[in-house]
Amino acid sequence: MTATPGDRTNTSQGEASETERWASLIGGGAMVLMGLKQGSLRGALTALAGGGLIYQGVTKQSTIQQAQEAVGMNKPIKVEKTVTINKPVEELYRFWHNFENLPTFMKHLKSVTVYNQTRSHWIANAPLGNSVEWDADILEDRENQLISWASVEGADVDNSGFVRFQKAPGNRGTEVKVVLEYNIPGGQLSAAIAKLFGEEPEQQIGDDLRRFKMLMEAGEIATTEGQPSGRQ
Repeated sequence: MTATPGDRTNTSQGEASETERWASLIGGGAMVLMGLKQGSLRGALTALAGGGLIYQGVTKQSTIQQAQEAVGMNKPIKVEKTVTINKPVEELYRFWHNFENLPTFMKHLKSVTVYNQTRSHWIANAPLGNSVEWDADILEDRENQLISWASVEGADVDNSGFVRFQKAPGNRGTEVKVVLEYNIPGGQLSAAIAKLFGEEPEQQIGDDLRRFKMLMEAGEIATTEGQPSGRQ
């Protein structure tokens, strides 16, 4: 059935509202759109870092793409989690900005090596005692506000994301929001990412942020054996 002009107008309005919704993720006037035509957070972050955001098709996808997504194929894994930590923005930003600190609370990471101000090398755990590696570049770095990054060409797991730091309402500390996108090479099933890291990505990131909260508030992470976290 041929779409009428009214239908097209409604579609355009719907896409615009979705754009505005994702724009609020970063704040401060910057706009990041996760639902680009290719389903790529990387594209949005790269466009933002370049000084402008290119709107090319938002969340509306073709019937073929929807069918692929229904069976979990060719679908990037997007994860969004937020935690409130009773610490100043500056302290949390400074700790996270040194990527070599991240394995202390991200269980799937073996190590992160910082090469220079923009590039770092990441090694993560994989099944059967194996590991996966990639280099990543910082795309945008706004002190005490936002860090965005993306893996470079040739990564074992193509990924991109950002972490945003924002004062929590009522002087309750800082809201830390993490948005990540994983893209499995070869259009494999989305479940492959769970096999890679040993659990569902959303659960994993949530657990990572809870450990980050414990580490920053209590000075250490409570263990699964029930040892008290204590305070420094």
